[in-house]
Amino acid sequence: MNPEKWREWGPDLAAGLAVLAFGIFETLATDFPYGQSRADLLFWVVLPTAVAVGLSRRLPSAALALVWLIGWLQVDTTLPLLYTEIAFAAVAFGTARWGRPLTVLASGASIPLAGILVVRFMDFEFFSVVVGRDRYQTLIDIVRQLSGTWQVGAAVLGMALLGVPWLAGLTLRATARARSSAAGQHAAEEEAARAQQEREQAREIARLREEQNQLARDVHDVVGHSLAVILAQAESAQFLDDADTGALRLSMANIASSARSSLQDVRQVLSSGSDPATGPGELHDLVEGVRASGHAIAYDEVGAARPLAPELATVAYRVLQEMLTNAIRHGRRDGTVHVELHWAGELRIEVVNDVGSAEETEGGHGLVGMRRRLESVGGRLDVRRRGNGEEQTFTATAWVPMRTVFP
Repeated sequence: MNPEKWREWGPDLAAGLAVLAFGIFETLATDFPYGQSRADLLFWVVLPTAVAVGLSRRLPSAALALVWLIGWLQVDTTLPLLYTEIAFAAVAFGTARWGRPLTVLASGASIPLAGILVVRFMDFEFFSVVVGRDRYQTLIDIVRQLSGTWQVGAAVLGMALLGVPWLAGLTLRATARARSSAAGQHAAEEEAARAQQEREQAREIARLREEQNQLARDVHDVVGHSLAVILAQAESAQFLDDADTGALRLSMANIASSARSSLQDVRQVLSSGSDPATGPGELHDLVEGVRASGHAIAYDEVGAARPLAPELATVAYRVLQEMLTNAIRHGRRDGTVHVELHWAGELRIEVVNDVGSAEETEGGHGLVGMRRRLESVGGRLDVRRRGNGEEQTFTATAWVPMRTVFP
């Protein structure tokens, strides 16, 4: 038997062997004057009793069946009672402690039946022969002390022999079940707390990732726009007359101003994690900054500009910035960029620029970023390419909800 099996069955086997050893000793040491067979006692009483005790924890229903089989054989035959059968108390305890509900009920019902059978058994004329006259007289004296009549005393003695250990087993069963329920509840609470902690960690990770993505989009918008403006100004400077030092200085000044503004925006984004405060005036300044870089801009503003909520103003600023960046980067150098801001129930931002047939402007990361920004505040984006051949235009239109704030 391996160590694991021994740990499972070892205590049961030891209890059964102890009962068997006591029963063998009692059977061999007792003188039966009426010729009862010691072999029958060992085979039909002692051995089944030992087996029942050994099975009372692992197979309590089988142990209960063996006990009733032994009792029936002793009533039906002349096999005497043995002190070894006091071990039935261990079976009563085991059935109540480890048995299934039906086994517990059956063992509980056996307690009053055991009392009745003890009375009937002692009332038989041959009872004194079965147990021996000395034992019979001893039992009668005991049960008479328990009650006025020996029948009541015998019933009480029989029920107490099984009832007390049965109640003890039932009490331990209820205690163990209560502990198991408390442990299960504690484990469930710990699992719920662990799940809540994991959810909070997941939300925190999602928040950090969103902040990281937002930071990447902000830096992309700022740096991409500034580099596009600087690149356009630098390329325009190549076509200036070398003798026109004033125009060259102006171009270099515009490049320096764009770089300085970009650096300032990047520092603010990295330090505060948010965009600089923007408003309707900043939208106009953004357009004028591109115009100052040498690009032809046709700007039109319809309706009365109104201050927007901070998150909406930021989205409007970054979307227009990305639209102008795309127009500079992908549009024709000699074309005009048309910008329109329409203030009504919602702010509509539209940028139209000429593009060549080879330019691919749909599906870039900038468009994906604009669309996400707009959708985050309930806005939307529409991009269209019109025309054929070399005469094509690219139109980007954004709608920003108008949740205004009043100073």
